[in-house]
Amino acid sequence: MARIKDTKNNSIPRRRFGRTEIQMPVLSLGGMRFQQSWKDLDPKEINNQEQEILQKTIKHASQKGMHHIETARHYGTSERQIGWAFDQIDDPKRILQTKVPPNNDPSIFEQELELSMSRLGSKKIDLLAIHGINLPEHLDMTIRPGGCLEIVRRWQKDGLIGHIGFSTHANVDLIIKTIETGLFDYVNLHWYFIRQENERALQSANANDMGVFIISPTDKGGHLHTPSLKLLDLCSPLHPIEFNDLFCLRDKRIHTLSVGASNPEDLDIHLSAISKMDSMYGLIDIIDRRLMDASYKSLGDSWLTTWRIGLPSWDQTPGDINIPILLWLNNLLEAWDLESFAKDRYGLLGRGGHWFPGSNADCLDCEVSEDDLKKVLINSPWSSEIPFVLRKLKDRLGGERRDRLWGI
Repeated sequence: MARIKDTKNNSIPRRRFGRTEIQMPVLSLGGMRFQQSWKDLDPKEINNQEQEILQKTIKHASQKGMHHIETARHYGTSERQIGWAFDQIDDPKRILQTKVPPNNDPSIFEQELELSMSRLGSKKIDLLAIHGINLPEHLDMTIRPGGCLEIVRRWQKDGLIGHIGFSTHANVDLIIKTIETGLFDYVNLHWYFIRQENERALQSANANDMGVFIISPTDKGGHLHTPSLKLLDLCSPLHPIEFNDLFCLRDKRIHTLSVGASNPEDLDIHLSAISKMDSMYGLIDIIDRRLMDASYKSLGDSWLTTWRIGLPSWDQTPGDINIPILLWLNNLLEAWDLESFAKDRYGLLGRGGHWFPGSNADCLDCEVSEDDLKKVLINSPWSSEIPFVLRKLKDRLGGERRDRLWGI
């Protein structure tokens, strides 16, 4: 069992980040949202106004005790702009994390790592994550003899890298397999109120005394920055962001949440949540029950307890339709009116690659017939109803497509 301890640092408690022994603030500043561009611009194209906002955001976070800043090689201008900001903002407690994707050619991986180090202008990366171990081949590229991890170990030996982790959008079995290699000190993964499928991965990370960093709990946790009126009402007197932050952090296996910010003010509601940590956990149980009651009222006990049974995976379904994800989106819509989030995720299906695999239901009744679907739904107790649900989603959410903001 990992030893967990909260200690105070300004207004932000800290937790031991697994076997790294780093005292990690429970809120981390995510570098995915406040850069000027998702394209890797020429430095001359980065304007002073955008850079000033980024610097103010980093400074505000640091003053509030959010000393951990996390970014990635492929977040457009993020690393370059953060590196410039570091020259202007002194923070001796800073904990720097970046992420570099695995590559079949380790020399290309090392070039990417060198570029990250150069852009950040740092003598050391405290936490380096292998970015996106989403498929078995990504794990193989990383850990095989002569693979990317050997490059990282050499850099680690030279004092250029502190601890090594991985980020993942993989299925839970692959996440656990990666954890159980024993080669990584921490993991970046998805887990929050609306998505708790990675529970077994949390258990495995805890058993292996790993640091746990939660990816994008506000945006991927349901577009909580733009909540529905129904969700606002159900979470009252807390804001849905406050509820979700506290829901996650009451679990001591979780050490820090990523907070994506485009300006300093975006941090304030998360800081408000943290100020309530000691007094609001009882309220979290009440809101949790209220949300679940609304879900059962909208969807029914029978559906909620059995909808996952017998569902084929997307790669076993005609048209690569990702039925488990689509039914999950349907549940979020019906229970809590999470239309903005559902529309965004629906539009990404078919464009998300291994980060968000499978396709949406737009091909139903065109390339894919109802009979085609029913053949792969033979083990589902809802085989007759599911095509209707998918048509409803297609009518409500279809027609708009979007690509990932970044791609590798």
